[in-house]
Amino acid sequence: MLTSLPNLLTLLRIFIIPVLVGVLYFDHTMARWIALGLYSVACITDYFDGYLARHFNEVSPLGRFLDPIADKLLVAAVILMLSGDERISGLVLLPGLVILCREIMVSGLREYLAEIRVPLPVSKLAKWKTVIQMLALGFLIVGNAGPEILPTRLIGEVGIWAAALLTFITGYDYLQRGLKHMLAE
Repeated sequence: MLTSLPNLLTLLRIFIIPVLVGVLYFDHTMARWIALGLYSVACITDYFDGYLARHFNEVSPLGRFLDPIADKLLVAAVILMLSGDERISGLVLLPGLVILCREIMVSGLREYLAEIRVPLPVSKLAKWKTVIQMLALGFLIVGNAGPEILPTRLIGEVGIWAAALLTFITGYDYLQRGLKHMLAE
């Protein structure tokens, strides 16, 4: 199933990450727009790999394994790169930290629950969190290189705070569901 279209899209997302990281090293207007383009392709593949896998009944163990890893690698790489060159700085580091901590916690929780064969499906609120987070990070990638009429950095900063709030809520929800199984043993 490695060559199924959904898995190829997931692999594409993973292969885009080092290229995106490389482009994010350059603090030039064109580099920011190229980075946004790469990031957008990665975000779009995140939607389509799952949609196509379900639509064509090509859900595979490899896809279920790789997809969340690709998502977390993408988000972590972008947040760390934006923090490293101070496009995210000051108090705006806090929502980035909340997002990263939640991703690690949910990964560990899913791994534990998988061992006892308990699924932890993605909630609708978590899907909204992902959309807001993707948009916010996209605006932060462009930062001050956006059109003067559009406060791209401010939109990104407000968006990442909103994403962090939803991240906290959904992380707490997942933890509550997981703790029921942990404490029952």
